[in-house]
Amino acid sequence: MPVGTYATVKATTVDDLEKLGAQIILGNTYHLMLRPGHETIRKLGGLHKFMGWNGPILTDSGGFQVFSLAKLRKLKEDGVEFQSHIDGDTHFLTPEKAIDVQLALGSDIMMVLDECTPYPVEESEARKSMELTLAWAKRSIAAFGPCRGGVTPPLLFGIIQGSVYKHLRKECAERLLEMGGFDGLAIGGLSVGEPKELLYEMAASAASHIPDEYPRYAMGIGLPEDLVELVGYGIDLFDCVVPTRNARNGQLFTGFGTVEIRHSKYKEDPRPIDENCSCPVCKKYSRAYLRHLYLGKEILSSMLNTIHNLHYFLHLMTEMRDAIQRGCYEDFKRDFHRRRDPALTGHGECSNG
Repeated sequence: MPVGTYATVKATTVDDLEKLGAQIILGNTYHLMLRPGHETIRKLGGLHKFMGWNGPILTDSGGFQVFSLAKLRKLKEDGVEFQSHIDGDTHFLTPEKAIDVQLALGSDIMMVLDECTPYPVEESEARKSMELTLAWAKRSIAAFGPCRGGVTPPLLFGIIQGSVYKHLRKECAERLLEMGGFDGLAIGGLSVGEPKELLYEMAASAASHIPDEYPRYAMGIGLPEDLVELVGYGIDLFDCVVPTRNARNGQLFTGFGTVEIRHSKYKEDPRPIDENCSCPVCKKYSRAYLRHLYLGKEILSSMLNTIHNLHYFLHLMTEMRDAIQRGCYEDFKRDFHRRRDPALTGHGECSNG
């Protein structure tokens, strides 16, 4: 899911997203609640109409941003009090308020408010955080209840927490399922500083406790190798700012690794970013030109780089779906890593991404 934090996927348009084949995008409850305000968006017909996007939108609960961006926060059983990172105003976000804000936005898939457990953390603190997340999940179901009677009600996802403790992840998943009010389950609290092998171990463990009929969503994870690994665990949905943020910083993703377009070796390079890529940028523009735009701080640099990166990620997901349908996912996975190894592909000038 391309991330549209402020009702926009940065440096691109909804028309571009549609042409690239994006099926669903993510909106950010915290940011939109603060600016322009969820009531403003409600009055203007909801987030879809506000930004001109006709596809589905998943909105997060705002919990992660409260814990990572707020100038000052105070955690309570009822919710979390925080100061806006924009103007310092004080707000209080409860599980019920998170649902109300997402309803105002007109979300298609809503997330419950959870506490984002930091890493590293002692098991006792991880359990305390998990218990709070579970209590908030139960309240979220109650607040969401009246929505289920609508013609096309939104979906509600719970969030599995438990840090790096497998038994806590298992317990959290089981207790969320016992609540019986969720349409899908997400795996939260990963990619927060833990070693890669631990991220994979926890994702695989948590996914194994989610029944097949539930969509599985790994929150905030988005490097190509992470997607390939976690899809192998049966995880369906992902979001991350990596494709767009890295594009604005001049890092381009390809089938053979990453290209840092600022490097001087691309000054007179007439080749496209990736000769095997079918995106509109690779069909028309050279590495030399893209380097020129980036060094000149041209707005077009962010736009073209973003289009290429989003195409790469969306195409990668398409390739994985096709491989699963053909029953050859492990072959695809091996080929993916083989193509990205400079020693095997002959693309030694690029770093692995």
